[in-house]
Amino acid sequence: MTIERPIVVMKFGGTSVATNEGRSALARRVTESLEAGRHPVVVVSAMGRAGAPYATDTLLGLVAGLPAAPAERDLLASVGETISAVVVASELRAQGIEARAFTGADAGIGTDSIHGNATVTEIRPARLLAAILEGVVPVVAGFQGVGPDGAITTLGRGGSDTTACALGIALSAESVEIYTDVDGVMTADPRTCSSAAVLTVIRSDELHQMAQHGARVVHTPAAEMAASSGLPVRVRNTYSDHPGTLVADVAAYQPRSVATAVSHLRGVVRFRVDLKAPIGSPEHTRAQSEVFDAMAARSVSLDMFTPSDGHLVFTVSAEDAEIAADTLDQLGRRFEVNKPLAKVTLIGAGMHGVPGVMARVARCLVDSGVPILQIADSHTTISVLVPDEHAHAAVRALHDGFGLHAAE
Repeated sequence: MTIERPIVVMKFGGTSVATNEGRSALARRVTESLEAGRHPVVVVSAMGRAGAPYATDTLLGLVAGLPAAPAERDLLASVGETISAVVVASELRAQGIEARAFTGADAGIGTDSIHGNATVTEIRPARLLAAILEGVVPVVAGFQGVGPDGAITTLGRGGSDTTACALGIALSAESVEIYTDVDGVMTADPRTCSSAAVLTVIRSDELHQMAQHGARVVHTPAAEMAASSGLPVRVRNTYSDHPGTLVADVAAYQPRSVATAVSHLRGVVRFRVDLKAPIGSPEHTRAQSEVFDAMAARSVSLDMFTPSDGHLVFTVSAEDAEIAADTLDQLGRRFEVNKPLAKVTLIGAGMHGVPGVMARVARCLVDSGVPILQIADSHTTISVLVPDEHAHAAVRALHDGFGLHAAE
C-alpha cells in the first residue's frame, strides 16, 4: 500500500496552540490542506510563552535553583509539547478529522545525548507512515527526541522547527509550512525597525545566516536543514491569508538586490588577549592555538576572532563570558574585556563580489553616529560590532540605507 497524497509537514508555534482561537485556526489550516489533496503531519510547540502554565520556560522555572540533572530538566521541558500534541489531536477529532498524538520518541526522532541542545541523528518514521496510511493525521510533539540511552532529549529553544524540517526530509514531504503569529520572514525585527517588511522569498542560505546572526524566525538547525536539503519551506501566519515567505532553494532563486535583511544579536562580550608574541611568529601561532583549544574544551563558542600584532581579539555571548575569563586566567593570559556590545549583520547573497558594499555599510553607520568597533564578513554577510546602546540605531541605519523597506 502506497501513500497517494503528497505529505506536507505543518508546524504551529506556541501562540497558535495556546488558545481556543488559535487551535480553531490551526484546525482550519489542516482542513484546507486535506481539501487541497495533501496529507498533513502536524508538529506543535508548547502552549504560549513564559508565564503561561504549560510554556517551557514556566515548566523549567519549577526547578530553578534546584539540583535537577540535565536529563531530568529535559524530561520536564518536554512535557509542554506533549500536552500540546494531545490537546491539538483532540481538537482535530472534534472537527471531524482523524488525528493521533505522538511524542518525539513515538515519531522515531533519534538524537545524540546532549541534553538541552540535542542534534537529530536519525528519523525512524515507520509509525508515522502507518498512521498516514490509515488516513490519520499525526500530531507530533516538537522540540523533543530520544537519545541513544533511551532518555528524552530536547533540541534547544525553537527546536520544533527542527522537528518539522527533519520529519519533512524523512517523509519526503512536498513542503514544510511553519506557522507563527507574523506574516512571514521580515527584513528586520519589527520591534527594532518600524519600516521592516515581509519578504516574499528568501534564499535558504540567507535564512540560515539570519538565524545564526540573531533573527528568531526559524531555529538555526532547521534553517541549516532547509539550506542543505533543498526542502521547500514556507513561513506563514496562522491567523491571516497572507501568502507568507517562501524559503527558496539556492539554485532556484537569484537575489535581485545586494542586501536582503538585517539581523542583530545583543549580549556580546569582546576579549582582547595578550599573546606576548608578534603576529606571524611561531610563538604567536602556538599561543593562539592554545587559546582556541582551551575554549573548545570548555564548549565556549568564539566569534569575530581577529589576530593582531601580539594579541587575539574575539567575541563570546554574555552567557559564556565568565567561563571564557576563567579559562584565560587558568592559561595565565592577560586580557581586556569590552561589554555590553551588539553584533549587527547585513545579510544578502547578492553582495558576493560586488565592490563598495563595505564602504556603504560604514557610511550608513557613520552618518547615523554609530561607532564601529570591529567588522567581519563572509560571502553573504557583513557584521559590525557596536556598543549595545547603538544596536537599534545601527539596524535602522543599515535597513534604511540599503532600501530594505521595499522588500521583494
